[in-house]
Amino acid sequence: MTDVYQKDKVYEGPKLNAYPHEELGVVRGRAKDPLKYLQATEQRARERQVAIETVKILRKSVIECYRKEGVNHYENCKKEAQDYYDVIIKKDIGQLHPNWQDPKKFDGWS
Repeated sequence: MTDVYQKDKVYEGPKLNAYPHEELGVVRGRAKDPLKYLQATEQRARERQVAIETVKILRKSVIECYRKEGVNHYENCKKEAQDYYDVIIKKDIGQLHPNWQDPKKFDGWS
């Protein structure tokens, strides 16, 4: 069987909060709490991957709609295109970030 007959798998659970992240300490650049630092780093990596896959799924839905609707895609694919646009204009495509003490810090893509 192909995946045409299967429903799309979508996670509908709650969104996770960021781990409490502590910035690097002043003593030789070591983290104040290494466990919290590693957990926050791992969670940022997972969130980045989830954000990338979300964009891929939305892009695929827009392409499928455009192909299905043909010349009428301007009218019939507005919702899919708007959902895709709303995600890609966010900073880091909606990825979760810790609260930095210094707001000028930049972590991720522009």
